[in-house]
Amino acid sequence: MFFEFILIFLLSLVLINIIQKKATFFNLVDIPNARSSHIHTTPRGAGIGFYLAVILVLALFHFDIILSYLWTALAIGCVFIVGVLDDYHDTSPKAKFLIIFLSTFLLSLDNIVISELGTFFGYELSLGWLALPFTAFALVAFTNALNLIDGLDGLAATISIVILSTFFTIGYENDDFFIMLLSGAFISSLLAFLLFNWHPASIFMGDSGSLTLGFIISVLAIKSLLYIPAISILFLAAIPILDTFIVVMLRRRSGRSVFSADRCHIHHVLKQFFSDSTQKTVIFLVSIQLIYSLIGLQLDKSMHEGYLLVFFIFNIFFFYRLISNLIKKQKREC
Repeated sequence: MFFEFILIFLLSLVLINIIQKKATFFNLVDIPNARSSHIHTTPRGAGIGFYLAVILVLALFHFDIILSYLWTALAIGCVFIVGVLDDYHDTSPKAKFLIIFLSTFLLSLDNIVISELGTFFGYELSLGWLALPFTAFALVAFTNALNLIDGLDGLAATISIVILSTFFTIGYENDDFFIMLLSGAFISSLLAFLLFNWHPASIFMGDSGSLTLGFIISVLAIKSLLYIPAISILFLAAIPILDTFIVVMLRRRSGRSVFSADRCHIHHVLKQFFSDSTQKTVIFLVSIQLIYSLIGLQLDKSMHEGYLLVFFIFNIFFFYRLISNLIKKQKREC
């Protein structure tokens, strides 16, 4: 398996390099705007390179696994395609949501669905007929959450590597080859991508990367529910989730649509706090994610999930107050 990971790393390097050189020809360029953290036109669409590297190597060495999870592979492929289309020519949010909902149905054909949320204060929360709608909501929410933190060089990739590493650990501890293979493959491809994307980035992953990664992490999270409590997922993927909650709360407080765009994400605020240092901001957020991930790995199904949920909600309000105070000091319009 590790030989395949090395091949994925090397092939990702080659494919991303090709996309970088041909980006203008394929109209895969990111033009700076008021919300951008960069000032120069930069190639995007590296997600095409590292996704194709994973698929080609897995199809060559583990085609049996792809056949065993054919609907899942098709679902991931659908999300990837809409991401590519968005990189080439901006796709409407409705189209993205529709594709993710369709992909959720495809996942359910492989029995990848959230059917229960655990036991809270003595009550077992089983979703029943709500399982598929709730799974779709969770997939849309987290896929979009990871897409939203892709705002600084290296941030989404390094956060994803930490999250995927926790799932690889879960797969290894429980001898789940699918979880190990999928998480390890994308860790390998992202390590190659980071050589291009660490500040100053020479190429961005684009929606072909962030949407696909968010969806894949969601798939791994659902598969991991066989071994860990559902609340653990909140800790294993804490930074994207916290950022989404905080941004929604800030926008609701100011009376704006939760879908409106701004520069009030955690990474925007912290970057100014760290004197406009991208590297310090990324390292800080990755360190926080690592701490949360290590906490999540310690949780097991015997723990009281109600108390864990209360603890995570406390974390949301703690970070909300922290970011709100920084926004006030920085005189941001949020």
